[in-house]
Amino acid sequence: MDLNLVLLLVVALTLVYLVVIYNRLVALRNRVRNGFAQIDVQLQRRYDLIPNLVESAKTYLAHERDTLEAVIQARNQAQSHSREVAANPMDAGAMGGLIASEGVLKGALGHLFALAEAYPDLKADKSLAQLSEELTSTENRVAFSRQAFNDAVMNYNTRIESLPDMLIAGPAGFQAATAWQVESETVREAPRISLS
Repeated sequence: MDLNLVLLLVVALTLVYLVVIYNRLVALRNRVRNGFAQIDVQLQRRYDLIPNLVESAKTYLAHERDTLEAVIQARNQAQSHSREVAANPMDAGAMGGLIASEGVLKGALGHLFALAEAYPDLKADKSLAQLSEELTSTENRVAFSRQAFNDAVMNYNTRIESLPDMLIAGPAGFQAATAWQVESETVREAPRISLS
């Protein structure tokens, strides 16, 4: 009888331990999802600012229509990829698409601001200067949110690759998350905005 009781106790403790591991993995996965949700809020703020920025520049850069359209197209593409990642932050392909489209958007914005430097009237436009300041502030928020997201991804990935958690993670369908890695040095820098 004592052996059966001990065996039952060992099985019960093992089950409790497995449940604790599983719940910890779920909590970490949810932190990754929440981390991207915080990035998504800041990205949406930026996506909302860009049409206003283009509209402000449109009167001064009417003959630079290709540049303005490139900014809007890059914004729409990045926003589309952001929605894909928001639906499933664990999807490495979607994250790769977002990272690439964000690089294109930053390049297009950089080109727009480089053009703005050549137009004194545009540089003096108060609404454009205000939008540029908001965009810079938003870029800083995106960077901060991205750092928190990457920390959550690292903690989650470490757990699913470590014993004993990996014994539960694989069979339970926990897959590695992809951190937001910046592709190149030119993308690492926020667009330089100097309209004063």
